[in-house]
Amino acid sequence: MPIIRARNLWLLLAPAVLAAAWWQHGASRPGDLAAAVGGQVATSGHARFPAPAREPVRPEPRRETSVPTGLPLDQRAGLEQDADLYGYAQQLAARIADGDADAGWMLSRVYDYCAGYALDPAGYLSDSEWIAHQGSAGMNAMVGARARLAARCAGFTPQDGLSAQQVLAQRVQAARSGSLAAEAALLSAGQPLDSSVAYKRNLVERVLASRDPEAYLALSLAMGARASGDDAYEGFVAGDQYAELAWQVAACRLGLECGADGTLMTSYCAIAGICSQDSRQDFESFVYDAAVPRQGASRMDEMITSLVKGEGVRS
Repeated sequence: MPIIRARNLWLLLAPAVLAAAWWQHGASRPGDLAAAVGGQVATSGHARFPAPAREPVRPEPRRETSVPTGLPLDQRAGLEQDADLYGYAQQLAARIADGDADAGWMLSRVYDYCAGYALDPAGYLSDSEWIAHQGSAGMNAMVGARARLAARCAGFTPQDGLSAQQVLAQRVQAARSGSLAAEAALLSAGQPLDSSVAYKRNLVERVLASRDPEAYLALSLAMGARASGDDAYEGFVAGDQYAELAWQVAACRLGLECGADGTLMTSYCAIAGICSQDSRQDFESFVYDAAVPRQGASRMDEMITSLVKGEGVRS
């Protein structure tokens, strides 16, 4: 039985763990990010987009290996709008070659989103078929999310080498090139560019000043329960699972795509196994419905408002 099944079944029975999902989803798949962080990871800053595989692992049309042109004016929009994330990744790789740090960050997002599929496309589809036969509402939602992910990541194969190590290396490269979001993601991964209290406080302040939704999302895990008792985060919205979610919802309000079929909701459901029973529900509604107790709603509102304003301090 594929290893993904027990994890997904358990998570469907425990929606309260929503607070710990998105940036941690890799911990339950081979080559997880936690292992990458703890091991000897190549972070030379020369990570490149993997070369296309010569032989597909399953019957599929031959994919184009030339670099497509025509990224949208907002290159970040491709993560949500492009039906072919392999092609989008090639476009980003071309931008990286020209020194675009934000393209490096977005490429790491594509790697992270598609890695579970690319590792074993046939196994991924087999798991999806197994899940579909379970027949519950939660399982049906997961099947839909996994289908969306598979359709958009179908250009990738195991030979592309997508892995937690590749995600981490790409983020190190992007951070060193000037991507604030990548820098924040490294802090969330436990691999900050500098481990000092002063650096971490300054990084949080820079993210708040930027009001960049990608940077807010990237920083969210660092501001959750793992920030409890850390002097670097004293006074900020930080220290528990609700703070982590507040950063994510604030990212939505600042412009991150958080709709029912967006990358964030799809990741929670397809990768972490945490799915809304309402297929039309966006991320913010899902958070308040599944993870925030009624008596804690006003506190959550206050934290989110402070973050959206770029203040990020507890009242």
